Amino acid sequence: MPNAFLTFINRNLPAMFADNARWQTTLNTAAYTARVFVSIGIALFLAFTFQLQSPMSAATTVLIVANPTVGAMVSKSVWRVIGTLIGATISVAVMAGFVQSPVLYFAVFSVFVGLACMMATFLRLFRAYAAVLVGYTIVIVASPAFAHPESIFLAAMGRLSAVTTGVVVTAFVFMVSSPRTPSKVLSTLGDAFRETVRHALSFHTAESTRTAPEKVADAIDEQMQGLENTSSTPAFRGLPQPLYDSRGRLLARMTGLGPAIEYAAADDRDMQARVSRLRIGLSRLTGLIVTYHPYWLNLSLANGASCQVHLNVAQTLRTILALTEEPDWQSTPQPISECIHAALKELDKLEHQSPDPTVLASLDNTRDVLVQLDLALKDITTSRPGRTPFKMATYLEWPMALRNGARGMFIALLAGMLWYVLHWSTGPMLMLYVVAASSLLSTTPSAAKTSPLMAFGTALAIPASFLCHVVGLPRIDGYPLLWLTVCAFLLPGVWLQLHPRYSIGAFGYAVFFTMMLSVNNPIVYDDLTLTNNWMTMVAACVLLVLVFRVILPADHRLDAARLVASLTRSVQRLATARHNKPVLWVAWEGMQLQKIARLMMRLSFLDETIDRKGYTDAAFAAVSLGRLIVRLRWNADHTSLAPQAHAALLEALASFKTLPIAPEQSALMLRQAAHSISVTPHPQNTCLARERVVSCLEQAAYIVSAVPGFFHRHGPLQLAPDIKGAQAPVSAPVPYHHVIFG
Repeated sequence: MPNAFLTFINRNLPAMFADNARWQTTLNTAAYTARVFVSIGIALFLAFTFQLQSPMSAATTVLIVANPTVGAMVSKSVWRVIGTLIGATISVAVMAGFVQSPVLYFAVFSVFVGLACMMATFLRLFRAYAAVLVGYTIVIVASPAFAHPESIFLAAMGRLSAVTTGVVVTAFVFMVSSPRTPSKVLSTLGDAFRETVRHALSFHTAESTRTAPEKVADAIDEQMQGLENTSSTPAFRGLPQPLYDSRGRLLARMTGLGPAIEYAAADDRDMQARVSRLRIGLSRLTGLIVTYHPYWLNLSLANGASCQVHLNVAQTLRTILALTEEPDWQSTPQPISECIHAALKELDKLEHQSPDPTVLASLDNTRDVLVQLDLALKDITTSRPGRTPFKMATYLEWPMALRNGARGMFIALLAGMLWYVLHWSTGPMLMLYVVAASSLLSTTPSAAKTSPLMAFGTALAIPASFLCHVVGLPRIDGYPLLWLTVCAFLLPGVWLQLHPRYSIGAFGYAVFFTMMLSVNNPIVYDDLTLTNNWMTMVAACVLLVLVFRVILPADHRLDAARLVASLTRSVQRLATARHNKPVLWVAWEGMQLQKIARLMMRLSFLDETIDRKGYTDAAFAAVSLGRLIVRLRWNADHTSLAPQAHAALLEALASFKTLPIAPEQSALMLRQAAHSISVTPHPQNTCLARERVVSCLEQAAYIVSAVPGFFHRHGPLQLAPDIKGAQAPVSAPVPYHHVIFG
């Protein structure tokens, strides 16, 4: 009977009520919407009470700084005030310097807007809002005072007052009504650790089965065939599709955890003390995920010892998963760490039993996995970490920032000159929208892709504003009705902001709806002015899409090619750097992972003719290549190789200078160095170190020769789509290109 009743409920109730996850999501969205509306009500009431020049600016501020996470909201609020102060100061200074020369004023103004858009592209998370506010605070402060420059200071103070009112009210409402759950972030990090272990377990379980002793002969024939084909088009096996799916889900989850850590640190003192270690731990877990790519399978020949390596690692990972089933495992991680160290000792025994390069390849790779797993465990579970000696650097994508800066500068100058030349009565609103939208779009991963969504959301706000002025506002005789009416029209925009597919358009609808409302005390209706404002917003939406999609469009293929070239240069510099210069692996790897995340996003914008999976796996293989280079550099500095072998090792590292122009030659020199070192006589106590070096050189040579199109500066992605060879797979050799004739 209960089962029949549940079946009836699931069939007849909407999915929102029948599915617990969707119901919880709906409740969270409703709670967020309610907090936003309460904040708008209080902020708008205070703005009227203080008799501010533009009371709706306080409501607009609420919509911009509101965030479901309290830490994110508080941080956005602080940086919004900072950006408003800087923007107001610049606005007053520019107006004072160019008050009698409108053309020069618009030129200087557009330069500052462009710089603000650049900084909004560079800065991360809530800090980007400071640059956003600098951009459009300048025009908000200056536009009302353009006809009366002497009132610029009062306009700046009025704008700052409205922003401060909205910020303080939003912070108060959200901090009082929102649950403070920094421990939830730690729990989520623990779940990510378990998922990473489970992902690695799937790989090692499959590999230990594939390399069972009775299947060794078939596995060797399969891999030898792939290795023999490296002179032309290497044949490598892809991972099973479930592993690709698991990797994609995990990488997306890691990407979302980064901002969550930052926001939790802004709201909790203990989290703030741990934030650096948590970032490093998250980077290590991401590095473990990208370790498993198709080229890793073929780095060593299958044999019985490799089978034992994978079996041992798989058993260790199963034990770790069992230990993490305990509810308080993050507070007592010692058993997990002891399990990892015990597995490392077993790998050391196998290393001395079978000191062969083909075996050491599997041993070294799995040892790296376990060491990084142990370090990540310490990073995410240490409750009172000591001082962190380094800070994870942020990758600055200069081409994208310069493009966004050029867009912001161009559209601001174009709007200003239209205002000046045409004597447009609503020119300030035109400038206000294009500058605000350009600044906000600069914080998105692809401004060109999201600009139509922003314009569409703003266009929907125009009829909503018309209905509000015609149907709602004339029937209002008190503040409660005004608040309820505004909230009713804002409901679609606020509700859909938490939906990833519609968030940009909903944000544009909500923010610019409040900007188009002529709500003052008392309200004065002017149909001609309102119609002019709405037509101006239509023109502004068209101008925004025209600049971002037609005049200065994005070239995602070129952006992806630049990221691939940057990855190649990083590998090259790592190999050819001075040997007395220390290399911090987690910092180098973290920087490359940021590039790969941007590369995967750019590849998703391209059509199906691009080998997306191949380029993604090749990028992950480039990180593995960097790990091999670090091992080689360590051996060159700390092991006692024979003089001839040491010279060959240094020559092999120097061969990476030709990686961007002749990867096949670099791979050949690596193989020659491996052969030279392997035949060089060594004392008995240094033979193991020699075989380790040979193993690393052979693995590095295989990776380079497997994906020459990735490392070559004239690879398929580096060519224009209509050029022959532009659609070639990443594993295909790159033909010779003449300097002049191509």
